[in-house]
Amino acid sequence: MSFSGLLSQALEIAIAIALAPLLTGWVNQWRAWLQNKSAPSLLQPYRLLHKLFNKESVVADNASSLFRAAPYVKFGCMVLACAIVPTLSTDLPLAPAADAVALVGLFALARVFIALAAMDLGTAFGTMGARREMLIGFLAEPALLMVLFSASLLSHSTSLATIVETLAHREFTIYPGLALAGVAFTMVCLAENARVPVDNPATHLELTMIHEALILEYSGRHLALLEWAASLKLFAYGCIGLALFFPWGVAEAQAPLAMLLALPVLVFKLALGGGLLAVLEAVSAKMRIFRVPEFLATAFLLAVIGMLVHLLLAR
Repeated sequence: MSFSGLLSQALEIAIAIALAPLLTGWVNQWRAWLQNKSAPSLLQPYRLLHKLFNKESVVADNASSLFRAAPYVKFGCMVLACAIVPTLSTDLPLAPAADAVALVGLFALARVFIALAAMDLGTAFGTMGARREMLIGFLAEPALLMVLFSASLLSHSTSLATIVETLAHREFTIYPGLALAGVAFTMVCLAENARVPVDNPATHLELTMIHEALILEYSGRHLALLEWAASLKLFAYGCIGLALFFPWGVAEAQAPLAMLLALPVLVFKLALGGGLLAVLEAVSAKMRIFRVPEFLATAFLLAVIGMLVHLLLAR
């Protein structure tokens, strides 16, 4: 493992950690504009993190070590997910680990830890949020796997780096199966990142909140890590979508200079994706929690149909 490779990998991780809150601020700003509201500052997520890191963490007396460790585990999982997703380059030391199953497993590990931590104190809201989170994960993870498998049919590999390299060197072609997988991935992204119509990150209403119910008992640096991890998860999902459906502009070398040249392309694509996400939230209404299984089942069926369409057209 060369020094250039280690430097490039560290650069990709640092850029993900630094840009993730900015993407969240961009989405929140566009969402406020589309709703004719006064938009918060683009740097508001950074100010929130700074404020929380400077506050004392208040922990209940009956909290176990799992409750204290969960924010660090979730933050670490999201950082690792951003590290293995080919955001700036496909030739990095952690690129061999960018397998579809491994990536979904990282998201599942973070979900299990935060759900167990939410139930650790025995509060009503924490238990309710954990149950809802596990329900969404139980339905969203198979749909995400089917989306990744649909893309892997084109490259004959479940490695995201191989998928990006294969699609980037092919002539521009609209694949019907990949288009269906794109719709399914968008639905999964909305559900996994607690966005409208599945969840509303700006509310604390008992009947609607999912993500907020999981973190109600956290404060200080623990809450800051969870908020930062949520931004990293949105960043990771955005980069996964770009890698699968818009792979152009990703460097294929370990040279830090090539990655810096790919950075403006990544920022441009994330800005467009964040704007589209805000538009989807602005034109959608929050659905009842009992309709979420139907929503995610539709995403799963679309991904499976995409796989079948590709197999039929390949014959």
